Amino acid sequence: MTDEEKAQQAARTRSKLMEGLARAERALFTRPAPESPRAQMKFLRTREKGSTKGLAERLGVSRKTVQRYLSGASTKPNKRLHQALVREAEAEWQPQVRARARQRAASPGGMVISCRAYFGFGPEGTSDAGRVRDISVAVNASHAAVILAAQEAGATQSDLHDAVAEAIADTYFRQAGGGRVGLEVKFADVEWSKIPFQQRVIRACGRPLEPA
Repeated sequence: MTDEEKAQQAARTRSKLMEGLARAERALFTRPAPESPRAQMKFLRTREKGSTKGLAERLGVSRKTVQRYLSGASTKPNKRLHQALVREAEAEWQPQVRARARQRAASPGGMVISCRAYFGFGPEGTSDAGRVRDISVAVNASHAAVILAAQEAGATQSDLHDAVAEAIADTYFRQAGGGRVGLEVKFADVEWSKIPFQQRVIRACGRPLEPA
């Protein structure tokens, strides 16, 4: 695999983790966040205290662009603007609901990470045989707090990937299922991920899996 292919693969992995956290937050809402570009613009304008200039700067577009969507003259944003509208609207939606859920998620058993991904063990070149695994595990409260704090602070996809990888490695492989303290765990090629905020532990196939 070339360096470019490895970089693309890593980017896809990080993106799926971000998507997993976003889905977890959407599930908390008691009412759906605004969905149309116009509704999102109107909602975000209220968060900017009515300032179209502030909203334009926040979204990285011109004031004229903001005004066109507010008036309904424009209805189909490009991919970058669409992603920004969804991200910013959801980030501001029902903050009290999100805060309470995050508090629960950072308690013991409050965050469950489920995914299908490649896991390998040991230093590069000397690792045990890695393989793709389906894993679901409740991470401990300290790791959940790190993940949520990183997301809240606007962590990069790379930083968030590292926090999730460490949470899975420490909780699942090092402490459970006969794992070894200090075991190096490679986490890559995520096919899907779910990170619901809840209070129960789910284990793949009913029990922890052991390192190969």
